[in-house]
Amino acid sequence: MLILMNHDATRSQIDNVIAHVRRHDFEPIELPGRERLAIGVLGTNAPSIHDFVVGLPGVIDAVRVSKPFKQVAREWQPTASVVDVGGVRFGGGAFPVVAGPCAVESREQLLAAARGVKAAGASVLRGGAFKPRTSPYAFRGLGAEGLELLAEARTETGLPVVTEVLTPAEVTLVAASADMLQVGTRNAQNFALLEAVGDAGKPILLKRGMSNTIEEWLLSAEYIVSRGNPNVVLCERGIRTFETATRNTLDISAVPLVHSLSHLPIVVDPSHATGHRHLVRSMALAALAAGADGLIIEVHPDPDEAMSDGPQSLDIPMFTALMHDLRGLAAALPRATVVP
Repeated sequence: MLILMNHDATRSQIDNVIAHVRRHDFEPIELPGRERLAIGVLGTNAPSIHDFVVGLPGVIDAVRVSKPFKQVAREWQPTASVVDVGGVRFGGGAFPVVAGPCAVESREQLLAAARGVKAAGASVLRGGAFKPRTSPYAFRGLGAEGLELLAEARTETGLPVVTEVLTPAEVTLVAASADMLQVGTRNAQNFALLEAVGDAGKPILLKRGMSNTIEEWLLSAEYIVSRGNPNVVLCERGIRTFETATRNTLDISAVPLVHSLSHLPIVVDPSHATGHRHLVRSMALAALAAGADGLIIEVHPDPDEAMSDGPQSLDIPMFTALMHDLRGLAAALPRATVVP
């Protein structure tokens, strides 16, 4: 429920409403707005206190939040969120591109990728130190050594780093090295992990589960935000359907739909969505046109030799050409600016 305060409500009136909410064993959260302050009420059956609060001094109304996800809903926060990742802003009209290899394989490979994507205009470096793989025999990353290499790449290029965390036990370790923590598709409903990254205090990149509905995905984001971490960037990376010609099916309609339902920024991963590098460019441009708040692209210095996801990875020249095309399209779209 949202308690709407008058635009000239005094501090004592606001504090009185907050105290009243707490006396009824609910959790109040102040939500400053451009025109007036609102107070969110969390807890089971929060609308039950409607009649008790509407008559309090300074209160205009108390309205029910109809969505099962509360704090990530547009009803809770009408203005779009902007998430800062090491000085790179997601949301607010910017269009940062996250790029790098699927997995950190070696110092030489990672630094070559980092230098290449930086020169082409990427804003954030991605790379997996811990890799969830379908087969236990596939390359699963360098672990802690990979985190050290990512930190070195950040120092050299100045690019903030995003990397995946797989278990609650590893959150502290990964958060010490990364500027942004990624929760991958296989962990999109690992609720213990979602709570742990919510407690970490770092921005979170939350990928959509391969079979998640939009509501399930936003409820996963709610787990993170409910722990006091509002800095969540959603990532549409394709969902599993009957189609086998592509790795997944990119749900491009999720971009405007999520924007209508939630204030959180949303980026698109055309690499995992398609599974084929020759399809990445067209889907990246489609994501920009659809209103996405950024992209995450897999880039490898030598994709044919990649230890993970080579067929969907761009090489440096292909990524450079893509960035050129994105800037060209962005020039025709008044809402988007490809950064830097």
